Amino acid sequence: MNDTPTILENVPMNRPWTGVDPFLFCMYHTDQYPPGNGRLGIDAGALQGRPLGSDFSGENGYSMYHGEMVPGFPSHPHRGFETVTIVRQGYVDHADSLGAKARYGVGDVQWLTAGAGVQHAEMFPLLHTDRDNPLELFQIWLNLPARSKFAPPAFKMLWAEDIPHYTEDGVEVTVIAGAYRPVNGRAALQPVSPPPDSWGAQAASDLALWLLHLQPGASLELPAANSAQALRTLYVFEGDGLSVGGEAVGGERIVRITTNVTTRLSNAGHGNVQVLLMQGVPLNEPVAAAGPFVMNTQAELHQARVDYMRTRFGGWPWDTPAPTHGAGLERFALYPGQDAPERPPAKA
Repeated sequence: MNDTPTILENVPMNRPWTGVDPFLFCMYHTDQYPPGNGRLGIDAGALQGRPLGSDFSGENGYSMYHGEMVPGFPSHPHRGFETVTIVRQGYVDHADSLGAKARYGVGDVQWLTAGAGVQHAEMFPLLHTDRDNPLELFQIWLNLPARSKFAPPAFKMLWAEDIPHYTEDGVEVTVIAGAYRPVNGRAALQPVSPPPDSWGAQAASDLALWLLHLQPGASLELPAANSAQALRTLYVFEGDGLSVGGEAVGGERIVRITTNVTTRLSNAGHGNVQVLLMQGVPLNEPVAAAGPFVMNTQAELHQARVDYMRTRFGGWPWDTPAPTHGAGLERFALYPGQDAPERPPAKA
């Protein structure tokens, strides 16, 4: 008999969402952008009074972040960790110091291993001029083990068409990382693998990123983790009817749960419940972090600053710190050294 309580911790959600090793944190952006001005942004007249260049105000339902006409995050560096960007609504235009670029969104995921160092920009083009441009995305910062912090930088697209979904009786599980094995005996869902130097690419990490959607009255049996060392956290970002192992948890909560047994999740509320599940074996390594750099020691953190000032992690090959990729809706990824872009697979 297992006497360990299912819920190990249940705390209010903060901003950004606190991560549990190997995760550093997660940002959740929801913005209701207006129709675009034909140049992928918002005209200056509509932005008067906003602190452009650093606008996290949420005024009128959106923030410009560090963008000035097109919202988003112009060129900035990273070293020593990974970003996993899950875009549920809207689009992101990526450009980086390796000369790569991409446009992704509407269900796509970008997995970027910053490793030894990369600059990139993440802009949110307002492609629709005749209607609003809502944006909804998660960006998860995932730590790298010390042995991988100087790996070559690389990114990989997980196109929406390739991401597995498990559906049954009012439940949907979107499987971004980590195989999902339904307890009812149905075949496991295998997601696209992360970049090769990711902690998530190592079997020992038992890493999982699943989006869970439960309609009112629906229940889901979460399978046990593969590793006894894995830590599992539920980020309840919509709805307040979730119960875990028969215990109500409330809405906008961060709930850490046991992983060694099957766990029943139920929605006893009147509205939908949505949860981001993050699971992984912790690195159990020291963390020295400041701004865009995550290392193991203060000396390494200092060296990251020195290296960036000296090399700019390869420079910046674009003519603007905030590149965008035209008015078309087509999604693509052009990787370093390639002439032809990768595109999402055609729908069956």
